[in-house]
Amino acid sequence: MSKRILIVDDSSMMRKMLSKVLADKGGHSIVGEAKNGLEALELYKSLKPDLVTMDITMGEMDGLSAARLILNYDGDAHILFLSNLDKEKYGNDVASIGAVGFVNKHKAQDILDVISD
Repeated sequence: MSKRILIVDDSSMMRKMLSKVLADKGGHSIVGEAKNGLEALELYKSLKPDLVTMDITMGEMDGLSAARLILNYDGDAHILFLSNLDKEKYGNDVASIGAVGFVNKHKAQDILDVISD
C-alpha cells in the first residue's frame, strides 16, 4: 500500500535519492522534505505523513531529538532512521525512542523492504 512520506536529511542529494527510491521504485508519495529536525517537527504537524525517514546528524536539531518530539506529539508516528553512522552505536537509541528501524544510507534500497513489513 502506498504511504505518504516525509523525508528528513540535511543533504539535498540524499533527499533526492530517497525520493527516487521511495516514489519511483516503491510507488509511495513524498509529501514533504526537511533539512533538519526543527523543520521536520513543523512539517510533521502540518502534513501528518504515514512515515518519516530521519537522518541522525543534522544542524538546528538532530534526528533523535526531532523523533522524540514527534513521538511526544503523536505516539502513533512511524519514524525510520537512515544514517551512515554505526548501527551498533545508535541502534539502542533508535530502538528506545520507538522508531520502526534503522537503515544504512548506503543500502537505501532496503528501505522498501522495511516499509513493506
